[in-house]
Amino acid sequence: MPEIHATVASTVGLHARPAALFAAAAAASPVPIMVRKPGGEPVDARSILSVLTLDARFGEELILAAEGPGAEEALAALVQVLETNHDQAEA
Repeated sequence: MPEIHATVASTVGLHARPAALFAAAAAASPVPIMVRKPGGEPVDARSILSVLTLDARFGEELILAAEGPGAEEALAALVQVLETNHDQAEA
């Protein structure tokens, strides 16, 4: 199962708007994607409630995993979402 590491770039962490953007991007993916903190339990990246339970903060690392056709491309797209400061885009 391909895994990729990403750093949360939004200054408020993966909360509210950034979490919604991330979950929406995961839901649009052709494969199921799981996300977790290092050493933590994976959660469904398509579920905003599950993503919020990670309590991922600015600068923290997350690990994304997916399996199936298009998994690597889907992971790369989600890394872009995580590594973009969505709070800065609004300013």
